[in-house]
Amino acid sequence: MTTVQVPTIKLVIDGQFIESKTDQWRDVINPATQEVLAKVPFATADEINAAVASAKNAFKTWRKTPIGSRARIFLKYQQLIRENMQELAALLTAEQGKTLADAEGDVFRGLEVVEHAASIGNLQLGELANNVANGVDTYTLLQPIGVCAGITPFNFPAMIPLWMFPMAIVTGNTFVLKPSEQDPMVTMRLVELALEAGIPAGVLNVIHGGPEAVNGICDHPDIKAVSFVGSTHVGTHVYNRSSLAGKRVQCMMGAKNHGIVMPDANKEQTLNAIVGAAFGAAGQRCMALPVVVLVGEAQSWLPDLVAKAQTLKVNAGCQAGTDVGPVISKQALARITDLIESGVNEGATLNLDGRNPSVPGFENGNFIGPTLFSGVKTSMRIYQEEIFGPVLCVMHADTIEHAIELVNANPNGNGTAIFTRSGATARRFQEDIDVGQVGINVPIPVPVPIFSFTGSRASKLGDLGPYGKQVVQFYTQTKTVTARWFDDDEEVGALNTTISLK
Repeated sequence: MTTVQVPTIKLVIDGQFIESKTDQWRDVINPATQEVLAKVPFATADEINAAVASAKNAFKTWRKTPIGSRARIFLKYQQLIRENMQELAALLTAEQGKTLADAEGDVFRGLEVVEHAASIGNLQLGELANNVANGVDTYTLLQPIGVCAGITPFNFPAMIPLWMFPMAIVTGNTFVLKPSEQDPMVTMRLVELALEAGIPAGVLNVIHGGPEAVNGICDHPDIKAVSFVGSTHVGTHVYNRSSLAGKRVQCMMGAKNHGIVMPDANKEQTLNAIVGAAFGAAGQRCMALPVVVLVGEAQSWLPDLVAKAQTLKVNAGCQAGTDVGPVISKQALARITDLIESGVNEGATLNLDGRNPSVPGFENGNFIGPTLFSGVKTSMRIYQEEIFGPVLCVMHADTIEHAIELVNANPNGNGTAIFTRSGATARRFQEDIDVGQVGINVPIPVPVPIFSFTGSRASKLGDLGPYGKQVVQFYTQTKTVTARWFDDDEEVGALNTTISLK
């Protein structure tokens, strides 16, 4: 019997794909079948140091590369991503479990940031004030800061890396990327395409690993900025550790997003939006809607919401017609199941139980169907913890004031949405709600790349968010120049000991 050789995921150091010398490896597993797709290394300390050294050396020349040359690389890169969209989506579905349509959406939302990076000529402009004093001009330069790093999560293995390294690199920095060790294959294919597009050796490096790799990035003295997306626990660790090392840090972390449903909302559109946002991607989105608050007469919509959720099809992401694919791992499935059991034990009403669904042909998959609780209280674990699975908590409020108070009392502030036909209600909501991303009849209000992702409170650490104008500030240092020039034959002025420039 022939033994099938499982491929290994490579490191990228100085433009070369390198086999790690580590003795620690992890299997990359198809969550629908448990098939081992590849083995990913946990890079050694020497390999991490080599990746950073490569980036540091490349920065010397890359920072001087003309801005138009940098932009043209990303014009080519977006073309290559488009040409390989189906391959990228298939890879993503195999290792992460999303439906093919959702996988394409994952890639596409990252592609939008690549397209935005190609317009860097308009984004990295300084300011100039002419004649701030006699013959004196003041202007600013937005200069790259050096070696930057990114630590990305499993749930968006295409989009989140593309949030990070394109904007860092196009602004003149070099980058060390650590993808999720659970699903690095699509990320590595995106890196291959980035190098094909013309990113020079050493400008983009990739390491793999777990906590030791994260700590290696946070502690390395030559890394100037760290971008992280993932759980609150890890994000807080990254922020604190990196901040102690004097780095710039942005950490987008956990969430417990709420959707507020007013009785005047368009019922069918609202129900479709909630079900898609709560159960799409098997609930594994930081911008999902795991909590819905039915206000006033909208509380009577509960049976309709349950019926709508029951129509969703659970199957492998590669199968046509699938609405809900598997969750990422057996461990994730066990945690979600435990939280569902806690909801039952704590007194919530289990209106729809998605545990142990039948998925013919994929009996070993990490499947859990749409699950819906009503009568949820803020003291329950299913409300307090981020479930990160296809579980929806339904709560009630008598008024919009009560609903706003409920959302603002939650420690997280990543995203929220309101469904209403009233402009006055929507405006009041957007003014009074203390949450970073607000949707008005939009269930997952992730901003397009010309704006910045703006999670708040416990969902975000760091002043500046990923992509948009904010990330240009994050990846550059503002240098202010005050200049005065004299003609060769100009008479020298009198000695002046003051700071005035007249």
